[in-house]
Amino acid sequence: MKKKSFNCVEMMHEGALRIYEKTKDMTKEEELAYWRERAEAARREHPRLRELDPAGRQNE
Repeated sequence: MKKKSFNCVEMMHEGALRIYEKTKDMTKEEELAYWRERAEAARREHPRLRELDPAGRQNE
């Protein structure tokens, strides 16, 4: 059997753990601000996301 060099599930778990470590001691308000900032940063960094409104629906 061929050994995989990339494991998507492992990568997702590692990312989730990093986010958990950043947000575990935050209040609800701080966590909401964190996610708003991350969403805005993603829109700046990825042009196709700019076409989506904050609720994730495509603008028409």
